[in-house]
Amino acid sequence: MEQLPRREPAAASPWQVLKAVFSAFFGVRRAADHEAVQFRPVHVIIAGVLGAAVFVLTLLSIVWLITR
Repeated sequence: MEQLPRREPAAASPWQVLKAVFSAFFGVRRAADHEAVQFRPVHVIIAGVLGAAVFVLTLLSIVWLITR
């Protein structure tokens, strides 16, 4: 029986990286989504740092509005 060549996953688009990081913040991610594309670690780190910064700034803004 001849084996078919394994296809490498496609490179992730910036939108897919953002969706992956956003879902990781909430802890929800399907295994099929993870295996469908290949993420570059640098892109995931950058998106994670940006996501964390937006999260912190949002919390600070809410606290500032409440305590104003």
